[in-house]
Amino acid sequence: MSETKHGIKVIDFHAHFPTANWYGRSGWRQRLVGKYGEERMGIFIEQSRKYRDEWRKRWEFEPPEARDRSDEEQAERWVADIDSKGVNVINFVTGGGNDNLAKVVETHLDRFTGFAHHALFEEGAGEEVERAVKELGLKGYKVIASSQTRPIDDEAGYPVWEACEKLGVPVVIHFGVLGGGGGPSYDLRNMNPLSLWEPAKMFPRLNFVVPHFGSGYIRELLQLCWSCPNVLIDTSGSNQWMRWLPYELDLEKLFKKATETVGPERLIFATDSSYFPRGFSEIYLVKQLEACRAIGLDEESIEKIFYGNAARLLKLG
Repeated sequence: MSETKHGIKVIDFHAHFPTANWYGRSGWRQRLVGKYGEERMGIFIEQSRKYRDEWRKRWEFEPPEARDRSDEEQAERWVADIDSKGVNVINFVTGGGNDNLAKVVETHLDRFTGFAHHALFEEGAGEEVERAVKELGLKGYKVIASSQTRPIDDEAGYPVWEACEKLGVPVVIHFGVLGGGGGPSYDLRNMNPLSLWEPAKMFPRLNFVVPHFGSGYIRELLQLCWSCPNVLIDTSGSNQWMRWLPYELDLEKLFKKATETVGPERLIFATDSSYFPRGFSEIYLVKQLEACRAIGLDEESIEKIFYGNAARLLKLG
């Protein structure tokens, strides 16, 4: 696909493959159950569900369907969906484990890429990154800082950062709130993107990509970017966290401030799309593209944000 209905080429840098083999945050959930107990965990989930329902209503998204289809069927649905919505390539940052996601990506190597997403602090995590990239063909690593059991700058995570830097692959690392309603985090020290300062300095050739504009920590993220030129920003999701800040912010202001500070070379379009029947969240693409054009970005800058920067990090020709 060389042209799209939106007049630009598009890579979605951050999506999740809805596999029936999904294991997702099972370990994260069990750690929280161990900390808070089943009863409190049930309350957390119900509170988050309330916000998720409000979010879907606001964006007119249907609830997710059951995860009962085969990966092969889901892969074909994704290709048909991104074809209809003008997307060239979609990058899945999770998908039921490294081996499972690699098999999904292999079904459509011209349209899919994927990231390793095993636990950061597990034994042999650095070696697993190397295997995932060299043997499985994955193109990066994804981790949720907010759900880790140790500080994200703990040296126990260095084998993963070393492997990623050596392999020349990017890291997507989520800070801020979790889930539609800002679900519980395991360690609040990992909410703030500034906690990445030491690893970003220790591994200056490694590209760290922080999604969702920092998910409520835009000030801290821009400070981190100021200090560490190897930190980039992905624009994924509805960015509903803007409603919870003590000052007015919208997509136009967000893109304006980000492009004025880090520049269009360090912004990467993404959606955080994850389930059917919604599929690729085209409305996020439309709204973000409108915001970029409303603030007067030139077409070269827009090409970088919505395609070029991701293509460079993913090494797509």
